[in-house]
Amino acid sequence: MQVILLERVEKLGQMGDVVKVKEGFARNYLLPRKKALRATKANKERFEGEKAQLEARNLHLKKEADAVAAKLDKKAFVIVRQAGETGILYGSVSTRDISDAITANGVSVARSQVALDKAIKMLGMHAIKVVLHPEVRVAVTLNIARTVEEAERQARGENILVSSAEAEARAEALANAEAVFEKTEEEAAEPEADAAEAEAKPVKAKGKEKKEAAAEAPAEKPKKAKKKE
Repeated sequence: MQVILLERVEKLGQMGDVVKVKEGFARNYLLPRKKALRATKANKERFEGEKAQLEARNLHLKKEADAVAAKLDKKAFVIVRQAGETGILYGSVSTRDISDAITANGVSVARSQVALDKAIKMLGMHAIKVVLHPEVRVAVTLNIARTVEEAERQARGENILVSSAEAEARAEALANAEAVFEKTEEEAAEPEADAAEAEAKPVKAKGKEKKEAAAEAPAEKPKKAKKKE
């Protein structure tokens, strides 16, 4: 399908260019977002009639985008997420998360303006692009950490991650420590059990001795009743 571009589209062309694109791309992206028109005779005439207005509008939007870009250029934004020791996130950071983080810092950015090829799934400093206008892009940095304190350390250049080998070593050391602790508790419990058993034995012996003494003692003769006078 041939279309007339109403604005600059990356990897396609500039405003006014007539380019050939796939029908799905045109119908699902270019046409509904008013970035292009079908390249019909009527639309070509329409474009020529509106070209001056389109160029003026584009220039106005570009100036606004340049002003926003000046505020965002080389800025870093902190996003706090849960993650394991090796830095793998429990989830991911999406375009919505990024736009929310930037907007929370005073500059409104739509998720559609965040150029992200795939979701971010690791802690660290990530450089991304924000497309404010077809001709204006700005680089920002995402500082993704588990806490604000870790983000500050990361911003200073410190490594907050541990390698897989270190994580395995820590897990093994923790397991060994727990095993030693459990063994110590068992050893401490043994003397107490022995002492309790020792205390119980004399009681049983005393009871046996009383029974034996009672058996050996001669039975008392019954007293005769006194006759009445």
